[in-house]
Amino acid sequence: MKTKMHTQITPRVVIVGGGFGGLHAARSLAKLPVRVTLLDRNNYHLFQPLLYQVATAGISPTDVAYPLRSIFRRQKNLEFRMAEVTDIDPEGRILTTTSGTMPYDYLVLAVGGQTNTFNNPSVAANSFPLKDLTDASEIRDHLLRIFEQASVEKDTTYRQDLLTFVIAGGGPTGVEMAGAISELLRLVLTKDYPQQDFSQARVLLLEAGDRLLPAMPPPLQQATITALENKGVEVRLGAAVESYDGEKVQLRSGESISTRTLVWAAGIRAADLIYKLGAVQAAQ
Repeated sequence: MKTKMHTQITPRVVIVGGGFGGLHAARSLAKLPVRVTLLDRNNYHLFQPLLYQVATAGISPTDVAYPLRSIFRRQKNLEFRMAEVTDIDPEGRILTTTSGTMPYDYLVLAVGGQTNTFNNPSVAANSFPLKDLTDASEIRDHLLRIFEQASVEKDTTYRQDLLTFVIAGGGPTGVEMAGAISELLRLVLTKDYPQQDFSQARVLLLEAGDRLLPAMPPPLQQATITALENKGVEVRLGAAVESYDGEKVQLRSGESISTRTLVWAAGIRAADLIYKLGAVQAAQ
């Protein structure tokens, strides 16, 4: 007597994003009877908390990026594909990617966020965001060019503009970036450019709200301000940026600051891919 053989299809789980969320999700599925596909537009996991050190030439980009294939080399039920997801069909359970379409049974979106300039076109066009390795490398290269240019500039007014560095946003990224630039000026450049006077250099941290690091307790917020000021950083609370044309930061108060450097760390929003779901999101 013949018996029918029932073939069980292993569910396919697709995880989009190789950041902390994607890595945790993938590892949690390692011993389950599923096929896992991890997608990311880069082939490395990025340790974003240290991007500010890449941006200020403190460490190399390779120090904060680790190959995803190496991370999951021993996970037998996972495959990695380097591709960017461009569209989602939730009803058909199909992803459209830069390397073709991909069906899934379960989908995990761990795509993180992106810089939010709050629909300010001048800021978007002229400021420096700090969300990935490309951003950090562009800031680093810009700063190094600025220092070289300032070292030979004879016009004192223009030199002052070159050596004025503005960071918008009093969250962790803005605080770290302001402190790192100040240390770069005080501890590194004075040795690399011994004949130059960097005493006129300014680092300004602008925060539109009334406190830095709003998620922290008040004593730590005040300690942060004190630490930054001890490093020579000018902390401005209630200082909202109205516009930036690449030469002047215009504040809503009417004040303008001449600078060739605005690092934008003042906002974050969900990645564009999330909006393709049509799902209700928290207020931004």
